Amino acid sequence: MRNIILASGSPRRKELLAQVGISFEIVKAEGEEIINTTVPEEAVKELSRQKAREVAARTDGDVVIGADTVVAADHEILGKPKDQEDAVRMIRMLQGRTHQVLTGVTVILRDGVRKKEICFAETTHVHVYPMTEEQIRDYVASGEPMDKAGSYGIQGKAAVFIKGIEGDYYNVVGFPIARFLQEITK
Repeated sequence: MRNIILASGSPRRKELLAQVGISFEIVKAEGEEIINTTVPEEAVKELSRQKAREVAARTDGDVVIGADTVVAADHEILGKPKDQEDAVRMIRMLQGRTHQVLTGVTVILRDGVRKKEICFAETTHVHVYPMTEEQIRDYVASGEPMDKAGSYGIQGKAAVFIKGIEGDYYNVVGFPIARFLQEITK
């Protein structure tokens, strides 16, 4: 039996891995997230790699999974909002348009002294209906956006504003579970 560690405190990642029957323990990465690029795909890969490597260095997991999700609009990376006004700003940027949700995943596989690292990024395009200022402020006032990249959760109250997606729905939730399983079984 392999000892699998999820290097994330995200409740959504936890739910998705459990949903497909993967047994794991959670060891949150505690280091400061440092991004050295403005390219969203490279940024999420870098962040997921930092998390996986940090947790792998202080645990004995056979499999360590690091992941990070960002929203990108107009080539700007939108992380979690600093406060309500920041959330309003982000939702204004996204409403009535298409943006990208990117999740970087790094998996460190250890077998005795051998170690292998798999790293990839998954991108999903999300189309959002136009929203009024009142709708934006009401959504932000609900509190839901405050711990989410891009200030919204597709699986929550924001679902009513999503016109459609191109790509993996679960990637937008926070973890591209199907691609993850494809990558580690190669």
